[in-house]
Amino acid sequence: MTKDAAYWIEKLALEAHPEGGYYQQTYKADLILAKESLPPEFTGARAASTAIYFLLEGENFSAFHRLRSDEVWHFYVGATLLVHVIDEAGEYSEILLGSDPDAGEVLQAAVKAGCWFASRVKDGKSFALVGCTVAPGFDFEDFEMAKREDLVREYPQHRGVIERLTRG
Repeated sequence: MTKDAAYWIEKLALEAHPEGGYYQQTYKADLILAKESLPPEFTGARAASTAIYFLLEGENFSAFHRLRSDEVWHFYVGATLLVHVIDEAGEYSEILLGSDPDAGEVLQAAVKAGCWFASRVKDGKSFALVGCTVAPGFDFEDFEMAKREDLVREYPQHRGVIERLTRG
């Protein structure tokens, strides 16, 4: 029997994520980094690291957003996940997260802090189950969802991908 998205959502107790898709936090470091030890944009202490499972399926997508921390993506199972990145200089790149290195896919990739990024499954009829590790650890205080109009104004050269991967 082939395991589909519904199987993984149930088995891993995944919940709807505000940016799209499903997730479950699997790790939060006991080591806490004091606010004073972090860059000034952090509003308080953070766990040294956090990790989640993250699943996207079908035509659903993770809308453009950015974090104050680096995020490392890990491929687990399913179809190729396309991670679209606009860095702080306005340069666009695409990460193919998957298990076929001959097709340019990687099992692991990092999105640097401050970059706008979004993701979707390459095959809109399938799903991708990945993991995301954030250091310093994820906190919703450090999460910013893109506003389509603002992102297009800032990066008009990327209008197409921004319009496809934002929700308003």
